[in-house]
Amino acid sequence: MQFIDRVLQVPSYGWKDKNGDLIVPSKKQLFTEAFFRINIFVSKKNWISLLSWLMAICMMPFFLIFLFKYFSLKLVLVLIVYSMIVMSVHATIWFHRYCTHKSYTFRNSFWRFITQNLVLKTFPEEIYVVSHHVHHAKSDMPGDPYNPKGGFMYCMLSDVNHQSIAKNLSEDDYSRAASFLKHTGVSINNYAQYCKWGSIASPYYTIALWITNWAVWFIIFYLIGGFGLVCTMFSGGMFWFIFVRAFNYTGHGKGKEKHLDGIDFDRRNLSINQTRPGIFSGEWHNNHHLYPGSARAGFLKYQLDLAWVYIWIMKKLGAVSSYHDSKKEFLKKYFNRNR
Repeated sequence: MQFIDRVLQVPSYGWKDKNGDLIVPSKKQLFTEAFFRINIFVSKKNWISLLSWLMAICMMPFFLIFLFKYFSLKLVLVLIVYSMIVMSVHATIWFHRYCTHKSYTFRNSFWRFITQNLVLKTFPEEIYVVSHHVHHAKSDMPGDPYNPKGGFMYCMLSDVNHQSIAKNLSEDDYSRAASFLKHTGVSINNYAQYCKWGSIASPYYTIALWITNWAVWFIIFYLIGGFGLVCTMFSGGMFWFIFVRAFNYTGHGKGKEKHLDGIDFDRRNLSINQTRPGIFSGEWHNNHHLYPGSARAGFLKYQLDLAWVYIWIMKKLGAVSSYHDSKKEFLKKYFNRNR
């Protein structure tokens, strides 16, 4: 087995059958796996999966208060903007283009920390980064942690069912897995600590950062608009946190080939360029699969890329020291030659 095949914890139902075909589990199997993976009484190594869901659960009271006490059209609009645009753009900037693909570099750790905490913290970097490397290596094939061919719930529950690292990695394999996160500033466990906790990220650092992030943003939101705004913004964070799981299902054509000529140039996988995720979060997904290391994914004139705008502005301000932009290469190789 290659490293990329063994770095993630294999679900109880497995990735593929004896013929090499994707195993599509039933909803019962998916939920059984999910509740097993967050059960810290079975193993404390499940802490990071539990934390992923615990964050959403802790946001729920804010939503209920918003719904029954502060609900208004104005605040609904604020919630939608924060959830669908602000949170989404930040995920592209931080988790996707920096943490996973290293498409740009920060001048120093101060600007990295600021960018990391521009919005409410929703899940640990480790949950996203390692599994996303696997996703790119095995897109739409067995072993892809959010394979759209597995169905909607296969993707929705992927953060706990498929995205945690394996708990029995060798010291060499663990070192390779940990290297995915070394540039992010996340406090990384040594091998002995990994054997104890089953994670790359230190639980003490991860939980402390979560609490600090929420406390600071609670104060900021409260000072700006009182408890009503606090509930609105935390509700927005919750909705983004839940519905972002559907992206790789829809962003890969719901498991079917839906490429369009002149729009989707990478035909090696099922990824497609969608207008709403593209404009709202800079996630022109087919472009991204074509050039995963590019700090810009909006290559065509109509493809607004707000994540790229942030990175470009930070470069002008000196906070970002360098970036990789594949737009010229894309236009030369895939677009202008057909004109």
